[in-house]
Amino acid sequence: MEALVDPVRRMVVSQLVRKGEDMSCGTFEAPVSTSTLTHHFNVLREAGLIRQYYVGVTKMNTLRVDEMEERFPGLLRAVIAACAAEAGSGVD
Repeated sequence: MEALVDPVRRMVVSQLVRKGEDMSCGTFEAPVSTSTLTHHFNVLREAGLIRQYYVGVTKMNTLRVDEMEERFPGLLRAVIAACAAEAGSGVD
């Protein structure tokens, strides 16, 4: 759960939920450099929130919704609701 404390990581999770499909690393909108975003992907992966895999040379990201819901019921819904509230208030 500590991985979700950072607003950039919450933003990544939120974008995966909103998109509803796997996303390549280069398609995320984030207010950080590519190398910093890579760090955030690593934290999310090591925490078990995302799975990363390659399609050719493109690294894809998928949210591990079923595993998270089984382990922490309702957590992802709460995170997404908080992200939406932050976005609505203009706070990133």
